[in-house]
Amino acid sequence: MTPNADDTALATPTTALAGEQPERSGSGRVPVGRLIGVDLARGLAVFGMYAAHVGPDPSEGGVSGHLMELAHGRASALFAFLAGFSIMLITGRRTPKTGRAGRQAVAKVVIRALVLLALGTALTMTGTPVEVILAFYGLYFLLVLPLYRLSAVPLAAIAAAGALVLPQILYVVQGALNSADGGPGGIWAWPANGDGLISLLFTGNYPALTWIPFVIAGMAVARLDVVSTVVRRRLAITGVCLAVLGYGGSWLALHLVPGALKAIGSSGWGEGGSAASAWWSDTWGYPGGDTPAALLVASPHSETTLSIVANTGVAIAVLAACLVAVDTFPRFHRLARPVIAVGSMSLTAYVFHIVGIRYLGIEELPGSPLHVLLGFIVAVAVFATLWSRRFRRGPLEWLLGKTAKPAELVR
Repeated sequence: MTPNADDTALATPTTALAGEQPERSGSGRVPVGRLIGVDLARGLAVFGMYAAHVGPDPSEGGVSGHLMELAHGRASALFAFLAGFSIMLITGRRTPKTGRAGRQAVAKVVIRALVLLALGTALTMTGTPVEVILAFYGLYFLLVLPLYRLSAVPLAAIAAAGALVLPQILYVVQGALNSADGGPGGIWAWPANGDGLISLLFTGNYPALTWIPFVIAGMAVARLDVVSTVVRRRLAITGVCLAVLGYGGSWLALHLVPGALKAIGSSGWGEGGSAASAWWSDTWGYPGGDTPAALLVASPHSETTLSIVANTGVAIAVLAACLVAVDTFPRFHRLARPVIAVGSMSLTAYVFHIVGIRYLGIEELPGSPLHVLLGFIVAVAVFATLWSRRFRRGPLEWLLGKTAKPAELVR
């Protein structure tokens, strides 16, 4: 069974959209008003995050190294992008819910956000070597929720403005924090072993200041008639163009701006790559924050404008491809069912791999042999497939849904 539209936002949003009727032939639209492709995209995002954490180190090179590098940063960006899609499914995808239904939907998002903040913080405090995204995810929900009534155009404009402006603000803020003696303490850094507010907003691996454009972009796409073949084609073209603009723009900037490559080469840290790969890859290291030239790279975790543009493009293109693939090719749909099942319970799948990493004592991330990654993928795919045959939602998704039940008391 497929989840309802108000299911947990980290799980698949829904595959049967309320209010979308089966399409008539000759309308230029896909035959059914279903978005199973969203489940597929979310499953791919989960597997991508598995690859980034328990896959071989991309710096080792070779075919597997390059494949692993494709997942780094881009999978988590796709995850955040689909979070925006999920928010709109809870609050009303094509038309925002109003009145009591609207207030209840907002309450559900707030409850889920608070639970994710708590769960993410708890997992981080276990000492896992994974940079847990869940607490960041919860904060994203709270920050973008006031925008849920907007239509696609203003949402897209806000996402674009955020991508253009927020990375520069983050660069300044991080510089100020780095120069501060010891940095902010107290409530700003609480809890000590988790991600405090400063980390969630500015200094963590997924700082809200530069990750909410992904979420808002997902909200904008959700407002569109993604059942339409024309819209899907335009999304695919837009995604490819944004990816080319982001990565291509970074490559040009690094090679045309005098001294840019040398500057970021001396400020980066890490091993295994040259600064010349900073236009697309994390293998060169990460910006040290001590040179403005770092704003020219587009490596997935660089938190720059070009990085956000490129990763948003990849996320849009992947979603468009998944939507088309499952509706156009029935055989592919059947083959992809295990991935779709994982996408339908992505909160469970995400926590599963964190628990697995902790249980197996994996400390070097990434760096595990390829068979470890394949073992994680097969295990979660088998579990999700068998579970989905009996239950509508994954185990953690069911618990999260129960937690949000009090929202129905809102009048």
